[in-house]
Amino acid sequence: MSTPPPETHTGGTSAETLLGTTGIARRGVGPAESSAANRAWWDADADDYQAEHGAFLGDDDFVWCPERLREQDARLLGPPGPLRGARVLEVGCGAASCARWLAGEGARVVGLDLSAGMLRQARAADRRTGVPVPLVQADAGVLPFADGVFDAAFSAFGAVPFVADAGAVMREVARVLRPGAPWVFAVNHPMRWAFPDDPGPDGLTVSQSYFDRTPYAEVDDDGRVTYVEHHRTVGDRVDDVVSAGLVLERLVEPEWPEDLDAQWGQWSPLRGALFPGTAIFCCRRPGSGDAAQRSSTLGPPP
Repeated sequence: MSTPPPETHTGGTSAETLLGTTGIARRGVGPAESSAANRAWWDADADDYQAEHGAFLGDDDFVWCPERLREQDARLLGPPGPLRGARVLEVGCGAASCARWLAGEGARVVGLDLSAGMLRQARAADRRTGVPVPLVQADAGVLPFADGVFDAAFSAFGAVPFVADAGAVMREVARVLRPGAPWVFAVNHPMRWAFPDDPGPDGLTVSQSYFDRTPYAEVDDDGRVTYVEHHRTVGDRVDDVVSAGLVLERLVEPEWPEDLDAQWGQWSPLRGALFPGTAIFCCRRPGSGDAAQRSSTLGPPP
C-alpha cells in the first residue's frame, strides 16, 4: 500500500533530493514517461517509505487502506477456504505484506511490482518472516503471465493510481484471471482529488475541479518527470472495469474508525469523519454460468 498524494506530494524528501525534484507541473504524462518516473521514484524512496510505514503495514498483514480495514475482517477476496491452494496475484505489491499474509492462509501468491527497490524490501521481509513470496518485476499494464492462470488478483494502493492507462491494467488483469475469479483494488477515493493534500482544516476546502484529469507531476529543472499520479473519476474507474469485460460487484468506502487518531499523509480523523478517503472496487471476471444465471433470474419471456 502506498501513500496516494493527489494534490501536493509532501513525502519522500530523500527521493526528491536524489532525483532532483524542484517543482510541480500539471500536464499530460503518457504511459512510458509515467512508468519510468514512478520506477525511479519508488526505487529512490523504498527505504524511507518502509522505515516510515513498515510498522503500520507489518511484514505479514493485509491492510487495505489507512482506515485500517483488514482482509481478515472484510474478506473482500472471499472466504478463507477457497483461497487455500489458489493462485493469487498482487499487483503493485511493494514489500508484499499482503501477499505474505495470504500465503499464511494457504494461497499460492505472486507479488508483482515495477520497483526493484520495493522488491528489495519484500525480500528483506521474506527473510524476517521466513515466508518467501515469489516476486516479479514488471509493469502492471503488461503482465508477464499466460491467460487464465490466476484464481484471484488484488491491489491495495499498488499500481493503479500511478499508471497513465488504468484501462490497460484492467484488461491485463482480466486476461490473466480464470473465469469467475475476483479482482479487488483499493485507490484513493476519486473525490479527494478536488481537495488539497492536507490532513488539517485547509484540506476541507475544494481547490480544483473533480473533473480535471490532468496528472499531478513533480519535475526536475529540465522538466523531466520525477513522480506522477493520475486521477480518474468514479465514472472513469467504472468504465475501465466494464470496458475490460469485468463485473463490478461492490464499491466499498471504508469509514474512519472512531478509535483511530493516527494520520497517514492526507488521511486524518478530521477529514475521515466528513468524507471517504479510500474506494475499494470489488470486481470479478465473469464465469461461464453467468448467462444461465441471468436467464434464470429474469425468467421466461412473456
